[in-house]
Formats: sequence, C-alpha cells, structure tokens
Amino acid sequence: MERAENTARMLDVTYRMSLLKKTFQEPHHEWRAMLSISGLHEDFEARYDVPSAKNVLYFMALDKKNPGSIYSSLFRARENARAVRGSTTSEMWEALNATWLEMRRIQSDGIDEDGVSRFFDWVKERSHLSRGIAHGTMLRDNTFRFIRLGSFLERADNTARILDVKYHILLPSPKDIGGAADYYQWSAVLRSVSAFESYRKVYRDQITPKRVAELLILRPDMARSLITCVSEVHRLLCDINGPRSSELVSRCGQLHARLNADTIDAIFEFGLHEYLSAFLEQIYELGNLVNTSYFWSTDE
Repeated sequence: MERAENTARMLDVTYRMSLLKKTFQEPHHEWRAMLSISGLHEDFEARYDVPSAKNVLYFMALDKKNPGSIYSSLFRARENARAVRGSTTSEMWEALNATWLEMRRIQSDGIDEDGVSRFFDWVKERSHLSRGIAHGTMLRDNTFRFIRLGSFLERADNTARILDVKYHILLPSPKDIGGAADYYQWSAVLRSVSAFESYRKVYRDQITPKRVAELLILRPDMARSLITCVSEVHRLLCDINGPRSSELVSRCGQLHARLNADTIDAIFEFGLHEYLSAFLEQIYELGNLVNTSYFWSTDE
C-alpha cells in the first residue's frame, strides 16, 4: 500500500511539472526522468516507443505486466493480506479487498485526462485508510511492527527519489532558477510529499532548493523526511529484536547516526545527487537484509 501511494505521489509531481511551461528542449523530459529515477526505463522501453504522458501513466498506474505499477502493488497488497488473514484484522482485510475491487474497475474503465489527479488522490486516500485501520485495530506485535517497517523503508526510498528527480534531472535552465517555473516545480515537489504547509510553517520564506532538501532530509519533525523514516526503522528493528536483528540494528544505527551528524551545507558540498544515490543504495541494502534475515534465509 505504501508503494502504491508513493508511486501515485511520484506520478502526481511529474504530471504537475509536465503541465508547466516547458523549459526543456528534449520532448517528454519529465516522463523520461520519472522512469529513470524509478529504475524502470528499460522495462518501459522494451514495450513502448515513446515516453509520453499517456504511455508512462498507463505503464506506472494500470499496467498488469509492470510489477512496479499501482495496479500490481494493490494486487500484491490484497494477496499478501489474504495469505495472512489470521495475523491481521477483518477491518484491514475488508479495506484492502475493497481497494483491489475498485482498482480492477478503474483498470478496466481506464483513466480519462480529467480524472488523473482524482485517481492519484484516491490511491493516497486508500493508503491512508489502510494505515489508519492498522493503527486503530491491530495488536502491537511483530506483525504490526513488520508492516510499519516496510512502510518506512518504502517511504524513505520514495522521498529520496522525488527529491533527486527535481534536483538532479529536472534542473531548470539558468535563466529559470528562482523564477516562476522553478517556484512551481519546487512547490509541486513539496505537495507531492504533503510538505508544502510544513515548509511554510517552518521557514516562512521563499522556497529554495537548499531549504526543501533540509526539510526532506534532516528535519526530525517532518513526517516523510529521511531522518524520520530511518529513525522509525531503527526503533522498529530494536523492538523486533529477533535472533537475526543484531546486524540489522547495527547497520541502521550507523545510517541514523550519519543523518544526525550531517548538515545541509555539508550535503550540498558533497553533492545532493551523490548523497541521495548513496542513501538509496543503503536503504536498498537494508531492505534486502531484512528480507534475508527474516523471510528468505539461505541458512539450512
């Protein structure tokens, strides 16, 4: 569910940017960037000719053959819930099942141009609902902790990717920096992670790349910041505290300590794209280690 929501958020910010006055010479630049940062450009290019808005939206939202699409994510969420019915609550199962049934109808009918934003909002609302039901009905045991662990790993990955899309790939031309197009693009990034109001409350000033990066990387009071996500992952791993937890807790603790020690000036001096790329690699490795430690061990 978190992956479906995050995909909707990334598509939403790309869609909003594509509606702005074009500052790029290359056609479909925003959509090509979306595929590149998602790591799905090769799969897309094998089946589609042009990375147009229509093709990318279908591929990332409704395509049954794309394992990273919103359709596939909601299908897996429903199937995973069905496989562990005894570990979750009936309210959670009913919400996930209803979401999947509605997704099948949407996939069959298609999404018209006027309904794109409504569809993204619907995906986000269904994710919020499932998360709220989990909080309100589930026992605080390891089942609940693993659900939360997966959510925060996905969320950290998504925040880093959205920020990297704007800063590294969608940089405006020099004449546009600080202009109206630049402002609206950064506003779209903030809105895509529900951070626009938070930015205004914290900084009360013009939107700048460095402050947006600081908010989404280092602010512990920002719900979707990297440091908040890693802090929650670390806490959950400590709470799970299984026989295979020691290396996970150590790895995550090191990442959390580095985030706590970093400053935004040091990050920009190092290079924001390089910093986010390194972070994405670390989150990916951490997720793989969770998988091999608890769910897919190679030990006899």
